[in-house]
Amino acid sequence: MMTQWPSPAKLNLFLYITGQRRDGYHDLQTLFQFLDYGDTLSIEPRSDGKIRLLTPVEGVAESDNLIVRAARLLQQAATERDSLPAGSGADIRIDKRLPMGGGLGGGSSNAATVLVALNHLWGCGLSVEALAALGLTLGADVPVFVHGHAAFAEGVGEELTPVDPPEKWYLVAHPGVHISTPAIFNDPDLPRNTPKRPINTLLNCEFGNDCEVIARKRFREVDAALSWLLEYAPSRLTGTGACVFAEFDSESSARQVLEQAPEWLQGFVARGVNVSPLHKKLVNSELIETR
Repeated sequence: MMTQWPSPAKLNLFLYITGQRRDGYHDLQTLFQFLDYGDTLSIEPRSDGKIRLLTPVEGVAESDNLIVRAARLLQQAATERDSLPAGSGADIRIDKRLPMGGGLGGGSSNAATVLVALNHLWGCGLSVEALAALGLTLGADVPVFVHGHAAFAEGVGEELTPVDPPEKWYLVAHPGVHISTPAIFNDPDLPRNTPKRPINTLLNCEFGNDCEVIARKRFREVDAALSWLLEYAPSRLTGTGACVFAEFDSESSARQVLEQAPEWLQGFVARGVNVSPLHKKLVNSELIETR
C-alpha cells in the first residue's frame, strides 16, 4: 500500500555566522521553524530489497539523490544493527513543490522524511537520535527535520535546542534564481565574526541573516525581491537563498500582498509551525508515541 508523507519547508528566521573552522565549515547561530507547506513523498514498501525512485529529478543522478541515499543509508544502518527485515525495499514518488537552491531545505527535508517514514514502515526500530545521526551524514539541516520541532541551532547547524517562536504567517517568494551554498559561503565579503549571543538575547532582538548582504550583492533578483517585500512587512533571506520571506500576523494580510506581487516574483503563503507536519502525521496516526 502506498502511503503519503509530508516533507515540509523550513525557514531560517535568523542566521548569524560566528566563525570559520579550520576545515572550512562555518559556525552558525540560527533559528529553524517549519512551514505547513512542502513536498509530499508517496512510499510503498517492496519485498525484494530494491529502492526505486519513480519520479527522477532532472539533472540529478539517482545515486546522488538525497531520497535514494537516505533510503540506502537506513538499509545499511538497520542491517548492521540486525533490525532490517529481509527484503525491505521501497518504491518512492515525490510531488515536488519546493524549489532547489531556494534555502527552504527541500532536499534535507526529503531525506529526513525518508528516514522517518521507512524506519516506521520497515519496522527498523531506530531511535530519533539514531536517525538524526544518520541524517547528519547527508546534510547539516537533516537532523532538525528528523527531530521535528522548531529549534535554535549552533555548530554547523547540528547542535539543536527546541524552542517555540511565534507561529506567524509568511509570504515566501522565489526570485527565479538558483543559489548554491558555496557561492555565498566562499565570498570573501561574507560576515564571519558576528558575536555569539545567548538564545534568549537573540530571540528578543530584531532578526537578521548574515548571508543576505552577499545574496543581494551577487544576485540582483534577490535584491529586487527584498526591496519590494520590505515596502509591506519585515522581510529577509532564508538560509543562503534564493528565497526571501515577509512576516505577517494574519493569513489575509499575507495574501493581500501576494496578490500585488509583480509577475516576475513567484510566491506562496504558509504558516510557520513549531511541530513539523511530518511528525503531526505520525502522532495523529498513532504511529509513534508522544511524550
